[in-house]
Amino acid sequence: MRNILLIAKREYLEQIRGRAFRMSTILVPLAFAVVIAISVFAGKNSGVGKHVLVATTDAQLATDIQSQLTKDKDSKTTVDVVVPSSPSERDSLVDKVRSKEVDGLLWIDAGTPGKITATYTSQSSGDIVVASRLESALNHALSVRRLTARGMSKADIDVVMKTVSIETLQVDKTGKEVKSNGIGSYLKGYIMAIMLSMVTMIYGINVGRSIIQEKTSRIFEVMLASAKASDMLAGKLVGVGAVGLTQLAIWGVIGAAAASYLAVVAVMSGQLSIHVSLVEGILFAVYFLLGYLLYSSLFAGLSASCETEQELQMYTPLAAIPIWISFSLVWLIINDPNSVISIAVSLFPATAPIVMMLRMGAQTPPVWQFVASIALMIASVAAVLWVSAKLYRVGILMYGKRATLPELLRWLRYS
Repeated sequence: MRNILLIAKREYLEQIRGRAFRMSTILVPLAFAVVIAISVFAGKNSGVGKHVLVATTDAQLATDIQSQLTKDKDSKTTVDVVVPSSPSERDSLVDKVRSKEVDGLLWIDAGTPGKITATYTSQSSGDIVVASRLESALNHALSVRRLTARGMSKADIDVVMKTVSIETLQVDKTGKEVKSNGIGSYLKGYIMAIMLSMVTMIYGINVGRSIIQEKTSRIFEVMLASAKASDMLAGKLVGVGAVGLTQLAIWGVIGAAAASYLAVVAVMSGQLSIHVSLVEGILFAVYFLLGYLLYSSLFAGLSASCETEQELQMYTPLAAIPIWISFSLVWLIINDPNSVISIAVSLFPATAPIVMMLRMGAQTPPVWQFVASIALMIASVAAVLWVSAKLYRVGILMYGKRATLPELLRWLRYS
């Protein structure tokens, strides 16, 4: 135990004092803040300030669409009406879009009674926001016209067309209905999943790189004179894991300080707020530790059989496959957290940490699933550690020979 603690201390101090630790501790949360700010800014300004033409033979319909679009002050859309417009004028109007005089053209063919077709032409095929606003305005204008034609007054039409906002509620553990913030819950789970996957992979790879560097420098031959190979591996895992926990703790303090300020702003403005409970924080730490031990022990065994860091990097995409699978199922997990697939991938040890974070963002899973998931991860960590320790004992002293699968099986028998 003494040797394990000494090696862990050496690994911890060596990495904690390094420039990479300081830079990543500062830059990673800063990068997250920049990405979120850019996403919010881009979403808020998507489709804003556009200049579009509405061309049709029906002057009243075009005017109604223009009125509907200009009601939305946030979109800041400039709408010019071109009426009456004949099919021969369409090409000249499209030329204005082509020459970037305007951002888009809504062409409405209302020549045939009872049959109206519409097309939207713009420079970008991804101008989805503006096209959606135009479609909504067109259908609103047509609905008003149809109701008017059936004898309804403007006051009655306003009552019929009045929209209703839906407030989302969620049934909590006690069976009571409580207010639910879908976007906030989704972001909470998604951010926690990203942080967990990123930190787990980074420090798992760091363990592998550290082993290869020491193997290349032959420092292992000196260290093995005073410590067993199993103690060296255990110390390395404990030390690097402590570095990861330290970094998460720093981020947690920064996040708590930022959240305390943002929560006040959110409450006062009625905007989005994200709340992380104590239980969620504890589960996050548990899944980080288990995920880190699983991936780091895997990389430890692989690195013992590699000669260079480049060779180790070839295995990194294979280790990242469970993470890619977890995030590829994000919409299924958020929309149906209790489906068979969601439960299965949350119990599978390689994907459990990320999927459980995503599921908690949507709906807290039953206690038995947490227990089963953690138990399976502990069993998997023990199995991978057992295999990695055996490969580690032999592999750290092997030089100049590529380890094939039969060779690895022989290593397991030798140790």
